[in-house]
Amino acid sequence: MRRFIIAESEADFTSHAGLGLIGQALERYTDLADDAAAVAPLRSDAMPHRDMLACYVALLCLGKSDFEAITGFREDAFFQAALGLDQVPSEGILRQRMDAYADTYRRLIIDASLAFLRNVRAPVTPLANGLVALDADTTPLDNSGSRKEGVSHTYKGHDGFTPMAAYLGAEGWCLELELREGKQHSQSATPALLERVLPRARVLTDRALLLRLDSGYDAIENIAVITAHNEQHGEGVPAQYIIKWNPRQESREQWLAYAEAHAEWEALRPGKRVAVFDVRLKRTHGGYEYRLRRVMRVTERTIDKHGQQLLVPEIELEGWWTSLWQPCEEIIALYADHATSEQFHSELKTDLDVERLPSGKFATNALVVACAQLAYNLLRWIGQIGLLGRDAPPRRKAKRRRLRTVMQELMYVAARLIRTGRRLKLAFGWGCPALPVYRRLYAQLVGT
Repeated sequence: MRRFIIAESEADFTSHAGLGLIGQALERYTDLADDAAAVAPLRSDAMPHRDMLACYVALLCLGKSDFEAITGFREDAFFQAALGLDQVPSEGILRQRMDAYADTYRRLIIDASLAFLRNVRAPVTPLANGLVALDADTTPLDNSGSRKEGVSHTYKGHDGFTPMAAYLGAEGWCLELELREGKQHSQSATPALLERVLPRARVLTDRALLLRLDSGYDAIENIAVITAHNEQHGEGVPAQYIIKWNPRQESREQWLAYAEAHAEWEALRPGKRVAVFDVRLKRTHGGYEYRLRRVMRVTERTIDKHGQQLLVPEIELEGWWTSLWQPCEEIIALYADHATSEQFHSELKTDLDVERLPSGKFATNALVVACAQLAYNLLRWIGQIGLLGRDAPPRRKAKRRRLRTVMQELMYVAARLIRTGRRLKLAFGWGCPALPVYRRLYAQLVGT
């Protein structure tokens, strides 16, 4: 094997040329610069608010959530040029500024995230029945062994936070990523979150929505929010819902007897039979009576999956509140697809490295997850528009690309920064498989 001579080049190289796309997306498809300029006056020599936020979002797009990571880019000419910076802040300045303006910055970032999706006309793919899925759920972040503000025992058994996220469409556009204390119950503050998320979804699609929630959100307050939203914004395309029922103290034996009397049973195998049916119920909230439908599934097992005869039959009780009137089996299948949102949780936590949040202050960490929401949507759009076309690097066929794939294929692509007069040139390696995609996306973002 031939040996290499290790040497240092005088040329400016970058291993993260994909930030050129991020800089253009933030500049041309959000109002971050104008909104940030109105936050608060700064000293003449202080970095603008917009530059601070752009730096941190760029770090997240490279999979780096710790403030210390900015140190490696302080002398990086391409990092500055790609994001339109005059200088790169130190770790201390970045941390201090995010601490000082956490709440204000968070609102700016959330607005920028939604503005980006609206301005790029992000494609929103519906389900087979024409409804657009709107999935919301919590996902615990493990911050065990830390004393960060808001860290407490989560339902997963570890100490940390329990943020709630909402995703739209088959692409999983993130409309909300709200940081919550670890001990906070899933339902707590959820009606207010739904009041924010439903109008945002309306801005991105004119199709009817299908909100899907698990049994932790079995509360009439959520249905009341959806009903009120439809009265104000329905306009012929009301938001529908499927919410997993929480049996709580319901008697399995009584529902088994009800199924025996009113439903048809299907034997799936020896010792296992299933009955699927629906019931009509009334619930009252705020002086208003709601007429509801609940799809039910009762499963009786007298022989387990290993062939062992059970002394006492095992009864499983499940249910789903829904505003749809499709057959029961279709309702159950529609809810089963809700599990796809777990993949989106995984990408946020692992690909963007926001499992363990970097600050000891709750407000700053809330800003961090808001920045992660924006970075997630930026990378998701790049993946959907760039890596699913014919000119994309070879990959197996898929409906969407994981954020990690986008980062590997486009964010961490290498290039050389060349200065020619007053212009900057980004030169990729000969035969670089990402070049056609990069050129196409960059042209789309700059409008040429």
